[in-house]
Amino acid sequence: MIELNEGDAGLGRSAVSRYIQLATLFRRRIESGQWPVGQQTPTVDELALECGVARATIRQALGLVEAEGLIERFRAKGTFVKRRPQDLLWCGVETDWQGLLSSREGAEIEVLVDEKGGAPLVHHAIGQAGQTYRRLRRRHSMNGQTFLLADIYVDERVASKLSDADLRTKTALRLVSGVSGVKIVEAQQTLTIGTADIETAQLLGLPLNAPICHVTRSAVDQRGRLVLVSNGMYRGDVVRVDIRLK
Repeated sequence: MIELNEGDAGLGRSAVSRYIQLATLFRRRIESGQWPVGQQTPTVDELALECGVARATIRQALGLVEAEGLIERFRAKGTFVKRRPQDLLWCGVETDWQGLLSSREGAEIEVLVDEKGGAPLVHHAIGQAGQTYRRLRRRHSMNGQTFLLADIYVDERVASKLSDADLRTKTALRLVSGVSGVKIVEAQQTLTIGTADIETAQLLGLPLNAPICHVTRSAVDQRGRLVLVSNGMYRGDVVRVDIRLK
């Protein structure tokens, strides 16, 4: 039997409802191929017994997965896997400089927030922070599927040279590397795994607490100034990191 945390924060270790926890579990079984496309899933009764919950909770969980288009439920026939999430999009997180500069073919960038003259950055790993930064929040999508939400901070002296077209077409690092008089001499990328909070889940079209991949990128220019910090949140079901080993 699968052990779940209670849905009420006062009763257990997690405030996430049981049916949301189970939806994440069922989604992962589809992603991993444990429940193959075209195959019938276990019945509601079987899943309720396995997970130790009421049948209504299983139905709620399956309803979330069905809303994502991953399964189909038929009266008197059962539930069948329709597709895997990765069938929509594979989003590679690049690990080399040239790859980080390359725009993803077919991707669309929507600028949600554009704030000028923001406060200086407090937390950063490399370089000397500037006085003010322009904050951009951008949402990336492809074929109608949102895959990345990013908060970007660009040194105001660099950001003033960017056009509206730059903001809608260029990757974060290309925003600063392509500016006249700016030479990137140091850059850093950090990748961590987490879960979607309420705001991130809404903007990426994900269930609450769904897996996401945090990617932070920083860039320093020839004067030692921190000209860019990008905090990206990728959908966890579409991210792939390929590293060539020599």
